[in-house]
Amino acid sequence: MTLSQWILFALALQIIHFLGTWKLYVAAGFKAWQAAVPVYNAVILMKIINRPSWWVLFLFIPTINLIIIGVIWVETLRSFGKNKAIDTFGVLATFGLTIFSLNYSKNPIHIKDRSLRPRTGLGETVSSILFAVVAATIVHNYFIQPYIIPTGSLEKSLLIGDFLFVSKFHYGARTPMTAVSVPMVHDTIPGLKIRSYLKKPQLPYFRLPALQKIKRNDIVVFSWPADTVRQFFVREKRVDKPIDKKSNYVKRCVAIPGDTLEIIDGFVHTNGEKNNYPSRAEIQFTFNAYAAKGVSSRNLIAQGFESFNRRYKIENITENSYQQLIPYIIGRSGNTVENFSVITEAKGLPIDLVRKLNLRASELLEVKKEMTLTIEEALALRKVAGIDSVVQKINKNKIPNETFFPNKIPFDWNEDNFGPLVIPKKGMTVELTRSNLSLYKKIITDYESNNLEITPTEILINGKVKDRYTFKKDYYWMMGDNRHRSEDSRFWGFVPDDHIVGKPIFIWFSIKGINDGIKNWSVRWDRVFTTVDGPGERISYFPYFAGIVVIWQGFVFFRRRKSKSVE
Repeated sequence: MTLSQWILFALALQIIHFLGTWKLYVAAGFKAWQAAVPVYNAVILMKIINRPSWWVLFLFIPTINLIIIGVIWVETLRSFGKNKAIDTFGVLATFGLTIFSLNYSKNPIHIKDRSLRPRTGLGETVSSILFAVVAATIVHNYFIQPYIIPTGSLEKSLLIGDFLFVSKFHYGARTPMTAVSVPMVHDTIPGLKIRSYLKKPQLPYFRLPALQKIKRNDIVVFSWPADTVRQFFVREKRVDKPIDKKSNYVKRCVAIPGDTLEIIDGFVHTNGEKNNYPSRAEIQFTFNAYAAKGVSSRNLIAQGFESFNRRYKIENITENSYQQLIPYIIGRSGNTVENFSVITEAKGLPIDLVRKLNLRASELLEVKKEMTLTIEEALALRKVAGIDSVVQKINKNKIPNETFFPNKIPFDWNEDNFGPLVIPKKGMTVELTRSNLSLYKKIITDYESNNLEITPTEILINGKVKDRYTFKKDYYWMMGDNRHRSEDSRFWGFVPDDHIVGKPIFIWFSIKGINDGIKNWSVRWDRVFTTVDGPGERISYFPYFAGIVVIWQGFVFFRRRKSKSVE
């Protein structure tokens, strides 16, 4: 909605409010005109329903206001003696319109000193739930949001199964843009698998003041610019979502507005210098380990290596037994029982399950094994007995490729050799040509809402011929630490500043094997209650938290015991 449309909408609401409540204002001892003055009428209404004036603030907080408006409707009826369940249901079902019938009744009587305590246990429960939802929604939208790491793109900095607290206030909390949505859920209602919001109306983008700016190499949570994601690395039909309802991603910001970015043989360079990462950042690449006698998976696991795949030849396979193996399989080959093999992660196939299914599974010994390693791990692997050589896998093919941003010829960039590319900055002006337009097309059209036309001879923006463009927003370049296992800005380009969600600050829990079923879960206690960034080894603050809980429970116990003795 445009600003003028919002003004007309707000004006319409004020007219409806006046027509439906002016007589009630008079019955409560106020003037009819006080029901017509924006904001002031809400303050007076709080006095009529015996609620504090600061409740008016809730009316201006998206999502919260939807709850509070319903509460105010009910409280208005109760202030005039309408306390039955049917009254409550009616005003909510009609979106407040039943207040009109009360307003135009003969003699509405205001109950000035009514009790604010719920009359039933159910009412008490509903009141408590509403308060909890309001409080939790405020915290969720403006302060802290929980988040779970779903993929290995940031391994080993953040692991699959890490439960994070993401700070909204470090980079400035982004106020909700979707005006109508279910509190405390993102884009889908759990269990129902239906959309949790209405696409319209949309509120203007606004961000509260920030404690700090995004720094180069910060880990950042943001709304995925490519509209939606259900299966990573799988191109799907475009699904347009509001910005604040897009799927959330977490990556490392390797370049900030105004930087010149280039990837050379897998290593990121900004402004001509190789990036220096924080001490806890563990950048990984794909390596090939070679052994003339075959690379032993057991030997690798014994040496502490886990980022590789294993291939098994399986005999006696049936459809039923294959279905039971699927949770452990990431790939397969062969279409016959005689020629059938599967690919697993490093943990391999469960021996007990293989025996139970009466299968013959034998691991194929490979002379070359692809592994995901840090530079330090690659150096250590070279020293392992039986390993002949370890070579980093680098894509040097300079071939036009639509897989990588900007997904157009004549750019021949790939995951390991990319750019140079200037990251757009608010107020920066660039020259537009037919050869570089694909770099900025999505920015011009989708992110900054312009109409772009390309003729055989001209570039038109909003109907005017343009050979230059000035950016209206700041943009960032996000990448995963697991450089060959990450779908990031190399695939879909720049991340605009209005897509920034927050900064991961704390790992409050961590489960190993979270995608393998609850029976395979194990807690990573060394990661529980640890900070995301920081110098040196990760330190757990769990003992301090446990100590505080024990002290608090002890305090509560002795206070109750003391109160009983006084009675």
